[in-house]
Amino acid sequence: MTETTVTTSPLPEAVEQFVLQWGDLGGQWGVNRSVAQIHALLYLSEAPMTAEEIAETLKLARSNVSNSLRELIGWKLIRRVPVFGDRRDHYEAEADLWQILTCIAQGRKEREIDPAIAAIHRILETADTDPRISKLARTRLHEMNSFLGTLDTWFGQMLTVPPATLMKLIRLGSKVVSLLGMGRGKGAKADKPAKADRAA
Repeated sequence: MTETTVTTSPLPEAVEQFVLQWGDLGGQWGVNRSVAQIHALLYLSEAPMTAEEIAETLKLARSNVSNSLRELIGWKLIRRVPVFGDRRDHYEAEADLWQILTCIAQGRKEREIDPAIAAIHRILETADTDPRISKLARTRLHEMNSFLGTLDTWFGQMLTVPPATLMKLIRLGSKVVSLLGMGRGKGAKADKPAKADRAA
C-alpha cells in the first residue's frame, strides 16, 4: 500500500487564497498567472523576498520567477531593494493602491490603447486617399479616431489629478452625473424640451 503525502503551504490560508485568486484574475485580464501570483505574494509579504524564496514558496521554476519579476518591474508594480548583509536581489511590491491602479492602467494603455490609436492613424491615411472607401466607413473611422484620442487625452489628464481629489470624485458617484445634467433627475428632463426646440 502506497502512502500519499500532502504538501502543506507555508502561507497562512488567507494569504494562499489571495495569491490563488489574484492569479486567476490575472489570467482573466490577460496577465500570466505566475506573474499575478508573485505580485500578490509580494504585496502581502511583510519583508522583501528573493527570487529563490518566491520560487520555493509558490513552487514555481526559478526561470519562471525571473521572467515574471522582470515583467512586474516593467509594469512598475514591484522594485528591487537592498538588504543589509545580503548580496542577492530582494523584491518588494508597491503598496500604494492608487499607484498600483495607475501603473496597471498605464501599462494596459501602452499595450492596448496606444497601438490602437497608431493603427487607426495609419488606416485613416489610406482611407482618406482611397476613392473606393464609402462615406459611411470613412466617417466611422474618423469617429473611432476621435473617440480614442479623447480617451487618451482624458487618461493623461487623470494622471495629473491628485489621488485624494480622485477619491472625492469617486465618492460623489451619481451626484457628479446629476450635476452635469446627465442623470435621470430634473436635469435630464429639462434637456428634452431644448432638444425638441432645436428640432423644430
